[in-house]
Amino acid sequence: MAKSKYGVLVVSIILSLTACSTNSSDSSAGGDNRPLIATTVSPITSIAASIAGDRARIEGIVPEGTNSHTFEPSPQIAKLLSDADLILVNGLKLEDPTIDLAKSNKKDDTEIVEIGTLVLPESEYIFDFSFPKEEGKPNPHLWTDPGFAIKYAGVIRDELSKLDPENASYYEENFKAFEQQATALGEAVSADQQSVPAGNLKLLTYHDAYAYFAKEYGWTIIGAIQPNDFADPSPSEVADLIDQVKAEKVTTIFGSEVFPSAVLAEVGRATGARYEDSLRDDDLPGAPGDAEHSWLGLMKYNYRTMISGLGGTPTQLDAITIPLNTSDSAVYPQ
Repeated sequence: MAKSKYGVLVVSIILSLTACSTNSSDSSAGGDNRPLIATTVSPITSIAASIAGDRARIEGIVPEGTNSHTFEPSPQIAKLLSDADLILVNGLKLEDPTIDLAKSNKKDDTEIVEIGTLVLPESEYIFDFSFPKEEGKPNPHLWTDPGFAIKYAGVIRDELSKLDPENASYYEENFKAFEQQATALGEAVSADQQSVPAGNLKLLTYHDAYAYFAKEYGWTIIGAIQPNDFADPSPSEVADLIDQVKAEKVTTIFGSEVFPSAVLAEVGRATGARYEDSLRDDDLPGAPGDAEHSWLGLMKYNYRTMISGLGGTPTQLDAITIPLNTSDSAVYPQ
């Protein structure tokens, strides 16, 4: 049968740590001379915090639980951007309003580093239902792939070392620790997905957040409910999707913990597929200060939820411990 426009086949990767808020003037006024690093979404904030440790201040911009694709920074964010010594964004067209504000307010010598744009060659851009090629915005969710998360951490290490060369060896040590954790997480996913019944590694999600992960690990993306204009799909599109889910024998469909989807719930009822509504794209589990409130905690939760939902047993993922990063004092707007 013909695929609907939701039918996109891809394959991908993932990993993570913490993020976000704006009281930099208070910190500098208190005599804190450490570099101030402004970040955007919480996974980037978390990874930055894991590399910076206690040698730099990390402050996020995008509140957790906010749609980062439509986020418009408030005027008070300009203060953080004007004080920042380094501005870390994902890039790939995810945070254009924030980048514009940063360019207008940053110090002359402060760099804006688009991490995703640096690590993803244009030839590897993935376009899909939420990010159609004609819009010119590739899927930006690289951090859901442990391999790309390691590359993010490497860029952050390099930028911090340029900014603060006296602590370069410290940032390298923290990078190696993060790399080890992310590699172990990726290996656990590879092992646990073998327990999923043959033919079940198929993802239908609220949002196209797992394209690069799927490409790396050999999963199939059936589609995503959220189109590029963030409106609900039409009744005919939903009907096509129901037909496709039945034809593909999808066992579980995955919704967002932050953005409940009546459409996905309807697809579940119509097809008999279980509706799991607790995945997170960039909203870290727990609260700031908790061990699981980190990139690693985010990705471990998502991976084990997906593997369990598709009939597997996440034994290796369950064995991964999430160490408390006691030096993570990043500001995560809520």
